[in-house]
Amino acid sequence: MAYDVRLVKLVTGELALGKYTEEGLSDVAILQVVPTQQGGVQMMMLPYGYPFEEEFKGKIEARHFLYMYEKLPEGLEGKYLEACTNLTLTGMKGMTLQGTQPMGGGIITN
Repeated sequence: MAYDVRLVKLVTGELALGKYTEEGLSDVAILQVVPTQQGGVQMMMLPYGYPFEEEFKGKIEARHFLYMYEKLPEGLEGKYLEACTNLTLTGMKGMTLQGTQPMGGGIITN
């Protein structure tokens, strides 16, 4: 099942990320900007209910959205889905509709 993952700014000013429906977001994460020692910033993704909830659960109604971003920053959707499911997402390198293609190695015989 494909999810419509959206990034929104809430009326509180927080950046929230989750699975979108017309009613709002579910399995909500919060994005926090963390300054680095080099003068840049990093993004940190946490469950919205952290530190009291350590899983990506909960819902936020759409009436609390101030702004919905058109596009997600590159790689953010994959990181979010990995965090929600505890699965690592990889590309389908070598996969075709007919099955897998050899990716190197020697000849296999019986």
